[in-house]
Amino acid sequence: MTTITLAVFAETMSKKGKPKTASTKTDKLVAKGGRGIVGYDAALSDIVALLEQARRASSRSINAVMTATYWAVGRRIVEEEQGGRGRAAYGEQLLERLSADLTRRFGRGFGLINLQQMRRFYLERKDIKIHQTVSDESPSSTEQPAIVHTASAQFSIAELSARFPLSWSQYVRLLSVKNENARAFYEAEALRGGWTVRQLNRQIGSQFYERTALSRNKAAMLKRGERAEAGDAVTPEEEIKDPFVLEFLDLKDEYSESDLEEALIRQLENFLLELGGDFTFVGRQRRLRIGDQWFRVDLVFFHRRLRCLVIIDLKLTEFSHADAGQMHMYLNYAREHWTHADENPPVGLILCAQKNEAVARYALDGLPNKVLAAEYRTTLPAEQTLAAEVAKTRKLLEGRTKAR
Repeated sequence: MTTITLAVFAETMSKKGKPKTASTKTDKLVAKGGRGIVGYDAALSDIVALLEQARRASSRSINAVMTATYWAVGRRIVEEEQGGRGRAAYGEQLLERLSADLTRRFGRGFGLINLQQMRRFYLERKDIKIHQTVSDESPSSTEQPAIVHTASAQFSIAELSARFPLSWSQYVRLLSVKNENARAFYEAEALRGGWTVRQLNRQIGSQFYERTALSRNKAAMLKRGERAEAGDAVTPEEEIKDPFVLEFLDLKDEYSESDLEEALIRQLENFLLELGGDFTFVGRQRRLRIGDQWFRVDLVFFHRRLRCLVIIDLKLTEFSHADAGQMHMYLNYAREHWTHADENPPVGLILCAQKNEAVARYALDGLPNKVLAAEYRTTLPAEQTLAAEVAKTRKLLEGRTKAR
């Protein structure tokens, strides 16, 4: 194998001995072995492609091992259920106990729903044939027997991993498709077209199977389905940071949702107190009970000039009507249980700290008249100011974490 040595040449002095500014010559690589000059940009592009390819390969390997492991966990759960009396009732008790014990030992990723998915995943793919490494198997045997449903059987996770070419996230998404024919169709097309989990999710959501079945030109439909859209792309970094992968490896993301929420709440508290003397801190994570349910209000302030409570609820998701409904429930409770006789009705503030944009909304519908509502609006900080502060804080917090 011929070794090619690359040397970087940079001219730093001109013929007159004066420093020379950087030019395209400093960015060229000269390759020995008769291959001529290779542009630096081309070399950089090749290296970037290699690293991205390696990251994707690492992600695929982790996902394959994870899927194989969860298949084996599902198999063991089914075995235990089959040996228990009153299988249906015993099965749920088993999953609840397993969930508690596995979570205690391994952390996230073993909630009741996750274990149910593992069991279902195995049941739908239990006919897979793999090589068993049981103690009584002859080492000279070249035959690959079918799986024997016994607790003593052990399998090579590496070999089993090769049977699951899609990611665990994709298999979980496929489990949500009730129609077996549709599920098989989406899996086949995902494999054939190399769909990402986002592309698979989009196709399922747009009923691609049903539209293809009704189409007169199915070949054209399938051809169009191969084309990825801009939002379908998944970067290697996103693949590695898939929540399922992080859970499986017991790794913590740069900022867990609860950590980010807590940090945002604390910063928002400080920001409001620094606006002036109008805001007085009352409580954080204030508990309230409505019926048989407990709720927590992120922040409660008292505004001295308006003489009212300000109830603040922070969300890390997109603003929805459900958020508004929940806030009005909080305000009704606060009006009845937390507001004194000489105080004005409470006002609600919903802050949605989305990835790309922060949104702030005041809930003023419950005020008794428009005059009071107008006074509230002119006295309280502008929604745009609050949204900008939340967005800036989120960006700062995430930047600090990435720098660690």
